[in-house]
Amino acid sequence: MEETFTLSKNYAIGTSLTVLDSIHEVDTNIAIYKRNIVCLSDEIESLLSFDVDVKATGDLQAIEEVVSQALDASKFGKIIADVKGLLQVFSNVAGAESYRLFLGTVNTNMCRKFHTDINDLRMLCTYIGPGTLWLKEDNINRRALVSSSSQDEDIVVNQNEIQQVEAGSALILKGAIYPKEGTRAIVHRSPTVEESGERRLLLRIDTNEFLNF
Repeated sequence: MEETFTLSKNYAIGTSLTVLDSIHEVDTNIAIYKRNIVCLSDEIESLLSFDVDVKATGDLQAIEEVVSQALDASKFGKIIADVKGLLQVFSNVAGAESYRLFLGTVNTNMCRKFHTDINDLRMLCTYIGPGTLWLKEDNINRRALVSSSSQDEDIVVNQNEIQQVEAGSALILKGAIYPKEGTRAIVHRSPTVEESGERRLLLRIDTNEFLNF
């Protein structure tokens, strides 16, 4: 029987696409759709060798056109289809009219410190490389989180309990201005890759309703 998903405290994880809908639950601030992307492996490895930097803003059609023009369909048809599919999935969940998309190779430490985003919803997928780090609610010192002088060791209660999303998984993060009373934004950060020399292929999709960080 296909696993649906596990809903526990502030997170939902599962192998069914429906897990992403649970981001709208009051207590859920991260939803992770675990999926197998072996079929994309060859295209991902090939694309990783380029300095990819695809950015698009607008409705679904406008963004899809930019993605199609930016990547060679004869070489990266499966990735193009996957990006468009995730964009549609995120649109179904978020219900916004406009979005912002980034697809690119990353070899720098984008966000070194655990933080919350000033937005409502964001989708991430690390196609290859280390995935996003995040914290369960009982592993967060939220008092330290709001202090600009705090370091990760102040924010994280137990360093051994830091969670990491697997490559290929699609996740939706809840931000600090998600418009439902009583919710808390997910505390997360990017993995460090500069020190190791690793490269990531990252997809990020934001709703375009708010100023996102």
